[in-house]
Amino acid sequence: MDQTEATQIEKAGAPGDGNGATTTKPGSAQEKPDREVEPKAKRRQFSASYKVRILEEIDRHPGETGAIVRREGLYWSHVTTWRRQRREGTLRALAGSKRGRKPKSAAEIENEQLRRRLAKAERGLEKAQLIIAAQKKLATILGTDLPKIIERDDESE
Repeated sequence: MDQTEATQIEKAGAPGDGNGATTTKPGSAQEKPDREVEPKAKRRQFSASYKVRILEEIDRHPGETGAIVRREGLYWSHVTTWRRQRREGTLRALAGSKRGRKPKSAAEIENEQLRRRLAKAERGLEKAQLIIAAQKKLATILGTDLPKIIERDDESE
């Protein structure tokens, strides 16, 4: 290894040191470009208390609104939206509420349980009707008589 190759390796760094540079000769087929992957931006969420604090600070110092917005890394549209929310009263309403799906009421939970029980009973009834139909067919094939079943009228009780 000559002097120029050694300096290229030193400049590139040791393999696996995390800088992404390669230790091969320039122009060789194995050289890969160093590509930086940009992290995906996440949507920011501001708490109601933060919004109120910023709006109160802007109201106390009306001439420094631009400086406050820059310092906090906000956009002017944030401030206008938050002012509209404050004016409509939705900002205070958001202060104590949790995000996500609201819990179900007791009536909704009971309705779901009853629907599941009804569906299960209907499936059982269908199975019973299929079994009875098969028994009737088998009885006619074998030539035996089935005992008469007296049907009750459940609705009149």
